Amino acid sequence: MRGYCFCTLKSLQKYQDSALLPSMYTFSLLATAVAITSFYVVSALYKAWIDRRVLNKVPTIGGSGILSSYIGAYRFVSNARDMITEGYAKYRGAAFKIPGVSNWIVVVSGPRFIDELRKAPDDCVSFRAAAKDFLQIMYTMGPEVFYSSYHVEVVRSPLTRNLVARFPDVQDEIQSAFKEYIPQTEDWTAISALSTIRKIVSRSSNRLFVGLPLCRNDDYRDLNIEFAIDVLKTAQIINLFPNFLKPFVGRCFSNVELHIQRAMGHLRPFIQERLDNEAQYGKDWPGRPNDALSWLLDHAEEYQKTVRELTTRILVVNFAAIHTTSQAFTQVLFDLAANPSLVPALREEVETVILEEGYSKLSLHKMVKLDSFIKESQRLGANNALIMQRKVLKDFTFSDGTVVPKGHIIAVPNFAMHYDEENYVDASVFDGFRFSKMRELQAEGYSKHQMVALSYDYIVFGHGRHACPGRFFAVNELKALLAYTLLNYDVSFEHHGSRPANSAFNTRISANPKASVLFRKRRP
Repeated sequence: MRGYCFCTLKSLQKYQDSALLPSMYTFSLLATAVAITSFYVVSALYKAWIDRRVLNKVPTIGGSGILSSYIGAYRFVSNARDMITEGYAKYRGAAFKIPGVSNWIVVVSGPRFIDELRKAPDDCVSFRAAAKDFLQIMYTMGPEVFYSSYHVEVVRSPLTRNLVARFPDVQDEIQSAFKEYIPQTEDWTAISALSTIRKIVSRSSNRLFVGLPLCRNDDYRDLNIEFAIDVLKTAQIINLFPNFLKPFVGRCFSNVELHIQRAMGHLRPFIQERLDNEAQYGKDWPGRPNDALSWLLDHAEEYQKTVRELTTRILVVNFAAIHTTSQAFTQVLFDLAANPSLVPALREEVETVILEEGYSKLSLHKMVKLDSFIKESQRLGANNALIMQRKVLKDFTFSDGTVVPKGHIIAVPNFAMHYDEENYVDASVFDGFRFSKMRELQAEGYSKHQMVALSYDYIVFGHGRHACPGRFFAVNELKALLAYTLLNYDVSFEHHGSRPANSAFNTRISANPKASVLFRKRRP
């Protein structure tokens, strides 16, 4: 036996000394790789063939052939709004499909379909799975957020509950930020709208998230803005590629680690102090700040109570707040400058309510015309042409028999629905008091038409249990921003020009990032 072992070892040594063993090993690896790749390709082609047979019953916008569907998918990148609007016009109240790079997007509209989609169980059609794909969370926000989303519950519950108590701080920060970034000058001054609003929103939001003095730190402000922009930019790039290339592309373009490390440089001392105090005194230690960082600590599991983990969550909450609110308020500013005839009525309402009720989160609720103006602005300028996106985890069947196979996306065409004459009179015309007039005419269900309310024909925030959890904070912040603007400034466009057109990429819709608005100190 020893002799056999010795001979075997000698033989192996002989092969190792030669090029034969590495060559055999390399050949074996190559053969395995080819076999796995072949299996993947054959499986993918077979599934695509089966799915195509099922989805052939659903009408297509953009081509349904093997080649034409890919051409349609890349046409969708630059013409998404037009293709969705075309499909909605042809198949309103039914389903149609649009080719994506990696799957089909089945678009449904009408109360029946929206209701069925919002009621569908999460293990069948998943909002979270769709968000992971749409935002490419693994590469834009990191694995911590990919595998756990407890920050959503923080936004839904403690953040919303504390809006009344923390409103004075947010309002104070809005006032401070406006004075710094938009001085009250006697003559008209051009202000780059979107970039300036991002700074104001970052400061006012972070007054609630992390408090003073960090919310006023310029580098901290900038990194949160850059992170919000980078998430969308990186996700859009990754989603241009088919699924099997996304991990490679994601790793090439991801800057998430740089953002996290930079943010940790600012947040580490604050987070560590909270962790130390909690370890020594318990959760309710004296002087504990009432802010998002504390609320995150309340909801985090023990293993998630680290500087890196909490820093990542603060970045993600900032992404949601800065991107959506900055876009929305920039659209509001454009509409305000484009509709000067509505300003006197808006100002009168704000001044009357403040005189009678004081200035608080509760008094904002009584500014009905203000709410209507913002809601109308978002009706025509929402930041996505599709909403309520769900990824199908199990084959899903609608009540009319439409089947959507596993792996594909279902969505609702909110942009097209908001421009539908059957939903709104003069749907393409901006009517700032459209919803306040509806509220006046409807004695019962008075709050039905306020901006935070959910309905089947106004779905900026989605619908059902996955409707935007931060909409209450966002709407109150938007009202506070607009009220402050009305009380302190006149706004206009240069040479009394027209409203800047929105820009679009894929389904994303953005306020013109290069447009300016003229500001001056309010005149009687």
